[in-house]
Amino acid sequence: MNARLRRIREDLGQRLKIYRARRARARSKATFIGITGSSGKSTAASLLGHILAGYARVYTRVLANTIKSLVSTLYKRMNKSGEVDYVVFEAGAFGIDTIRPMAQMLKPHVAIVTMVRLEHLSSFKTLENIAREKRALVEALEPGGLAVLNADDPNVLAMASDAAHRFVTFGESEMADYRVTDINAAYPRALHFTLHWRGGALKLKTPFPGEHFWLPTAAAAATALELGVPAQTVEERIATFEPLANRCHVLVVDGGPHFVIDTAKAPWHSLSLAFDIVAKSTAGRKRIVLGQLSDFAGSNAKYARAYSSAREIADQVIYVGEHAHRSKASQADRGSGRFVELRTPRDVSDHLRRTAMPGELILLKSSSSLHLERLALAWTHDVKCWIPACGKKEGCQDCGLFEVPFEEHQEFVKKRRNDRRRQRLRRLFGG
Repeated sequence: MNARLRRIREDLGQRLKIYRARRARARSKATFIGITGSSGKSTAASLLGHILAGYARVYTRVLANTIKSLVSTLYKRMNKSGEVDYVVFEAGAFGIDTIRPMAQMLKPHVAIVTMVRLEHLSSFKTLENIAREKRALVEALEPGGLAVLNADDPNVLAMASDAAHRFVTFGESEMADYRVTDINAAYPRALHFTLHWRGGALKLKTPFPGEHFWLPTAAAAATALELGVPAQTVEERIATFEPLANRCHVLVVDGGPHFVIDTAKAPWHSLSLAFDIVAKSTAGRKRIVLGQLSDFAGSNAKYARAYSSAREIADQVIYVGEHAHRSKASQADRGSGRFVELRTPRDVSDHLRRTAMPGELILLKSSSSLHLERLALAWTHDVKCWIPACGKKEGCQDCGLFEVPFEEHQEFVKKRRNDRRRQRLRRLFGG
């Protein structure tokens, strides 16, 4: 009975939050912006929020991109009318009909779609299902709303067929309203490109190490310009943006290697984009550490195909994790050190410590399960949490416990919580 009552209480509590969230959305005077896409949506959302913050009051919610997160955003942040001018929300699709409830609650004034690719294969099965899911955000636009669409992706461009809404496009296509040209990046030289639009041309300089970041940058810039942000503000804010952790974030070790940390996810379709950063880099020695690929059919064969591509551009390729043996690397590559197979992140960290050269480029590429960001953090922190897979989805930087052995995490968090509670009580009552 107690368990049943607890479930009823939790259900009623969630229903109350949803009611209050919808009421807060209805009362808010803010402009609501929803962003979705198979890739690039987190960077586009964060960058757009950063641009708008130089112009107005903004609340940006990224990475936590579920209906629960949206309810929390509206319920906790939007209850004060006029608190912000813009709300930027990243909407993630995890299965059939997961975006629609978020879209209908968000009721965006602006909907941005970056691309449609075959991700979450076990849930969606086909590219058409994914496109239909992303389209739900556009269909939920408020009357007179704006859709900002990728002109180079036919599945995204098809979303412009709804005549009830205004739309603009961005991309390399000659027909794009915001046309991108002169894309160039060769690490350590960061990405820069030209954005042509009816107001002229912007020479955009970004902090990103790879050319593929033109897409989320163009999406954010086009949206900001459509919202009336001055072109100079757009340029200046893009140049000062701090890239998201573990999404091709760069860590330069003084007197040591340069890490490109791309460990948030590793869908097959994005693997070549990360490899391209290494291929075009002007660094001396180049190495690639590959962990777990994610969410596609035929994973075993793709580890071998990934190695075939990686060995063409890197001086050494290191495979780590339970699929490390699937590289099909030749005995000659193994014997020469061209390929290294290791089981745990700690093993890789030790190997890099022994063999690193100043100024070399090391790409860390994996899904989040292995937390390969620890390999870079170990050069600037005393990393003590080396469990191969902890089960946490958040990155080590957000977790903040990488300097604590994993088996001590629970006790450490409990002690920290108690210490904070005691500090609050001291502030309230003195002593």
